[in-house]
Amino acid sequence: MAYPWTFTFLCGLLAANLVGATLSPPVVLSLSTEVIKQRLAQKLKNHNVTNTLQQLPLLTAMEEESSRGIFGNLVKSILKHILWMKVTSASIGQLQVQPLANGRQLMVKAPLDMVAGFNVPLFKTVVELHVEVEAQAIIHVETREKDHDRLVLSECSNTSGSLRISLLHKLSFLLKCLADKVISLLTPALPELVKSELCSVLKAGFEDMRGELLNLTKVPMSLNSEHLKLDFISPVIDHSVVHLILGARLFNSEGKVTQLFSDAGDSLNLPTLNQTPFKLTVRKDVAVAIIAALLHSGKLTVLLDYVLPEVARQLKSSIKVIDETAAAQLGPTQIVKIMSQTTPMLILDQGNAKVAQLIVLEIFATDKDSRPLFTLGIEASSDIQFYVEDSLLVFSFNEIRADRIHLMNSDIGVFNPKLLNNITTEILTSILLPNENGKLRSGIPVSMVKNLGFKSISLSLTKEALVVTQASS
Repeated sequence: MAYPWTFTFLCGLLAANLVGATLSPPVVLSLSTEVIKQRLAQKLKNHNVTNTLQQLPLLTAMEEESSRGIFGNLVKSILKHILWMKVTSASIGQLQVQPLANGRQLMVKAPLDMVAGFNVPLFKTVVELHVEVEAQAIIHVETREKDHDRLVLSECSNTSGSLRISLLHKLSFLLKCLADKVISLLTPALPELVKSELCSVLKAGFEDMRGELLNLTKVPMSLNSEHLKLDFISPVIDHSVVHLILGARLFNSEGKVTQLFSDAGDSLNLPTLNQTPFKLTVRKDVAVAIIAALLHSGKLTVLLDYVLPEVARQLKSSIKVIDETAAAQLGPTQIVKIMSQTTPMLILDQGNAKVAQLIVLEIFATDKDSRPLFTLGIEASSDIQFYVEDSLLVFSFNEIRADRIHLMNSDIGVFNPKLLNNITTEILTSILLPNENGKLRSGIPVSMVKNLGFKSISLSLTKEALVVTQASS
């Protein structure tokens, strides 16, 4: 006897909690200003920013500055007597990245510390000047009509009032007078040098950092025969956090898109960091797709008497209570077939998760039979654990329960399926549970987080998402 309405009803029940839900972005990579600061500092180091500082054309800049004054020719004649002038040592201090009051922009400040020296033919002493100046720039989101919005660095200049130039050593009266004149010319010239010479390095370092962050998000996540690919949608600056909003696509083994996840639109439930350097937030429906892809549902066929003889004996005893003739038909080649009817439903709560599955269980008396003795529809559930192991995000079912059992078809007459509750649970626990855990054990690589430089990571759950962040020390 068939009950096709049964599974239609059950599918409706499981899907009901998604109707009308406010969806957030599929995946969000949230980075603190500390992460931005560290990665930008590394990129400036890669661009050899100290070498740029040491190559600053100080003398040329002062000559150009002197030409603007009424005593230009006199000053130029003095500067011509300087044999050489250059930055002898330079360093860039710890960057500062701070949100501006509007909460939609970040201010980057880079303190510079230099020693500049010059010499004139009348004096053997090298005059050394200590120069302190701070470069600053703004990180903001640039809106583009024909392409994705992007993070940009602009308005680069020196911080107002940050320039300080002083003598490193005591000098004679004449030499000090000359040094004071050099300082008076260098003071207005240096901000222009910072803007023309250093800002280009800051922008290049920022572009490298931005490109690297986007490339990290593009690495496909392998899910057994399928893989998940993230797609950059847009950046959002929210006070001290930079969010990279990501879409997601699921590909099958043939490279075809089987599921597309996109941004829901105007309503963005952006995560907060709460003192952690980063968060990778995966929306619930994406997590469901990941679990389903790892499980890769299909029909599981088992010769029960050969694989699990004790379970086969229990099955025969259970059927005997219902129909002795049917129990007698069970031979050494009796077959159990198990298949998932729908995609598993992930039910998240604060700190724990559960997976609900709709399962079809068929019992064949022998391997020669084309029709099953009966077919059961099972609403099963499992508690699921998430943990990180060797840079893999791993899933595991603790147990599996047959919460409700429905008789779908029967060649031995109508009976109460509750009579098979114990043996059904035993079959699912002995066959389906280890099979599913074996598939889930492959996990998914979290290379994005690893490449950000975080080796110690942990996972937490909210009602809407899975969250990967740095493990507490």
